[in-house]
Amino acid sequence: MLSALKKNPSWNGRKGPVVLVIMDGVGYGKYKEGDAVADADMRHFRALESSCPSTRLKAHGKAVGLPSDDDMGNSEVGHNAIGCGRVFSQGAKLVNNSIQSKSMFSGAVWEKLISNVLTTGGTLHFIGLFSDGNVHSHIEHLKAMLEEALAEGVKKARIHILLDGRDVGAQSALDYVIPFEEFLAGLNSKGADYRIASGGGRQYITMDRYGADWEMVERGWNCHVKGIGRRFKSAQEAIETYRRENPQVIDQDIHEFVVFDEKGPVGPIQDGDSVVFFNFRGDRALEITRAFEEENFSKFDRGTKPKVFYAGMMQYDGDLGIPANYLVSPPAIDRTVGEYVASTGLKSLAISETQKYGHVTYFFNGNRTEKFSEELEDYVEIPSDRVPFEQRPWMKCAEITDKVISSIQSGTYDFIRLNYPNGDMVGHTGVYQAVVCAMESMDLQLGRLAEAIKSAGGIMILTADHGNSDDMYEHDKKSGKVEMDSNGEPRAKTSHSLNPVPCVIYDPDYKGEYAKQLEAGLGISSLAATCIALLGYLPPEGYDRPVIALNAELGK
Repeated sequence: MLSALKKNPSWNGRKGPVVLVIMDGVGYGKYKEGDAVADADMRHFRALESSCPSTRLKAHGKAVGLPSDDDMGNSEVGHNAIGCGRVFSQGAKLVNNSIQSKSMFSGAVWEKLISNVLTTGGTLHFIGLFSDGNVHSHIEHLKAMLEEALAEGVKKARIHILLDGRDVGAQSALDYVIPFEEFLAGLNSKGADYRIASGGGRQYITMDRYGADWEMVERGWNCHVKGIGRRFKSAQEAIETYRRENPQVIDQDIHEFVVFDEKGPVGPIQDGDSVVFFNFRGDRALEITRAFEEENFSKFDRGTKPKVFYAGMMQYDGDLGIPANYLVSPPAIDRTVGEYVASTGLKSLAISETQKYGHVTYFFNGNRTEKFSEELEDYVEIPSDRVPFEQRPWMKCAEITDKVISSIQSGTYDFIRLNYPNGDMVGHTGVYQAVVCAMESMDLQLGRLAEAIKSAGGIMILTADHGNSDDMYEHDKKSGKVEMDSNGEPRAKTSHSLNPVPCVIYDPDYKGEYAKQLEAGLGISSLAATCIALLGYLPPEGYDRPVIALNAELGK
């Protein structure tokens, strides 16, 4: 356990709690058209923003540990940065470095993957998100591994593709599949037998998280492992057929497909094979990994589990050791806000609904599942609805608020952190009306929270982990004009944005203890020190500086 935080000798904070509100996927849009945050009636947020100290924070690219500022932020790296107060190189960058330096291919796990299939005569399988979104995976990582496998003598490989349409264009799957088939043809011209074997949309198969819908994982298992699913001669034929049957279907929702030839499915996973799950992000990789690794597995009937050597791109849960074998070590994040708060003897609450529960716990705590203190930390998960998010755009924001308000009124907690998933989860649907509704539903709850904070004499920080709902239309990169679909409607954008996010400090008992002018140009990692400062403590050495000015005169 860390040493306790040092009290600020000039200011002891407020009598009520510090409440950190993470409005997932809410940023400041670059374009007027398609900015659902600006279009929504968010009167409570606007009132707080205009009357309270506020600034804008960076939530993408290098500010959150990604390779370049062309990389959009995401909830995983965003909550890591908010929770640990510093910027660590994240999955995408770590994998890039490992491939470029060839260290991945000289490691024991890669060598075992290759030697296993060379010994057994088995197949090397790759499963993962099939795009260059760089949030969960990157197609270039997959291509680099296939090239290396061929160079090391692996003749047979099968790829099981999870269509994106969420971190990239909503109907962009063929933009990846067609060039990739050409890439495979080049490898096959050298004597290989490398083929796409199965696939489906990431929101329909395989990539569930937080145990929200194990049926997704079961569909993926049946498709990838057993070769059970609707059959097509190629991935391209599958995608074109599903689109012909439903022109509005977006890639993430496409049903499973299995590629077959005259002998049947081309790539079921069998004894003696090696399997790589090539996503580097952990939350949507854990469940399928458990299905491959656990002996006493009870979430669905796997049938006879094939005897394979399985590895993840990274270790997805260090506490639980999942997976046992992985290609690249994840960032070693330490000294998080949660650990400092517990070490200081402060009581804290982390709460969200299922879809983001792991973000205010696991990711906020530096990819740690367990609590730092059973006595001092409470985690609350509100079960999410298992329906398409555009059908319930308000999600569980009212229920989350109910619990937070009662927790504020109880006087039990010093620090409360919560996540409203609406802006992100509904934003990913691309349904503009639903996103506006999601924003307005959340804003109603901000009004309720503000009243509770005022009554308790606390402080509320409004912020976000990345943008999304602020950028709902595709725009031409040169002209900035909205792109139109075949029906003459704005083309929906379902991915995150590169836009800055809010930082608003609502402190109703403010008496000039710090400057109202908050520092501009910082990243969301500055929120950790800000929370600690507002609790009345000195931020730890090495933390990125807070948005509020701390000096010897503070509180005098």
